[in-house]
Amino acid sequence: MGKTKAIVDTNILISALGWKGNPRKVFEKIINGEVELVISDDIFRELSRVLDYPKFIFTEEQKDRFKSLILEISTFVEPIEKINIVKEDPEDNKIIECAVSCNADYIVTGDRHLLNLKEFRGIKIRNARDFLQSM
Repeated sequence: MGKTKAIVDTNILISALGWKGNPRKVFEKIINGEVELVISDDIFRELSRVLDYPKFIFTEEQKDRFKSLILEISTFVEPIEKINIVKEDPEDNKIIECAVSCNADYIVTGDRHLLNLKEFRGIKIRNARDFLQSM
């Protein structure tokens, strides 16, 4: 079996940058080459936007270095199928679309709308702790 392919939601990536804990451990697995991070332009744009939220006190250098690292270590895909499974928060559908387009093994998220699905077309949807335990 090849490397585990995962879509890591923006909330997990932001937590990995700002705090220690399971999201950081997930990110370390990506850095170490144990997990392939797959991302779409939409997810990267969302990450860039969220990094600028005033509640986060990241410096411009931290944000730039993090985005550069994401660009360097990620596999980018262009979702081809529009999916409308998350009715409560349609913005979350871009995560599912990305996962389907690359036949991901996992979606790692802290978002309850996605976590409530548990699985979609064979793609497991887990929080950071459960993802780490399944590795």
